[in-house]
Amino acid sequence: MRYALGGSDPVFSSIEAVVRGLSMGLVELSVSRHKGSVRVMAVICGPPGGGTVGIDDCARAHRAIQPRLELAFPKQNIHVEVSSPGTGRRIKDGAEFAHYLGQTVSCYRPDAGGWTSGILASADDTGIVIKEESGMTSISYGEIAKARLGALAPVAERKAGAAV
Repeated sequence: MRYALGGSDPVFSSIEAVVRGLSMGLVELSVSRHKGSVRVMAVICGPPGGGTVGIDDCARAHRAIQPRLELAFPKQNIHVEVSSPGTGRRIKDGAEFAHYLGQTVSCYRPDAGGWTSGILASADDTGIVIKEESGMTSISYGEIAKARLGALAPVAERKAGAAV
């Protein structure tokens, strides 16, 4: 897994500052352009270790980021969607973990032969620490093939057809 969320993207940085000002976090921002219009999809979350994000929070974030997007994409039709990460979200970038401190995460580690699940205790730019029943497990981003919010179903349930 890589660690580069937002990188040096000025639009991401600008929108992240607005969302942070609302006491929320910007998990993901995708921008696509097509024939003079711009579609922006933003995923927001509460503060690290904090509460959930509801529809009122998404509406508030939408109203706040719309003017920044109009400055970033002048004279273009802009369509904005704002949502929360949702249970079972696939974590796409190592930088996302910082938003989920105190929540349950599951990481697939081929070198360890399977999934590691537990409460996310810490996250930095090199890796994470998960609190499992057996103790703390440190995992570097290079060891993670894929990750999700929430605990995975037991193996027997996954084989019976539950989505992973």
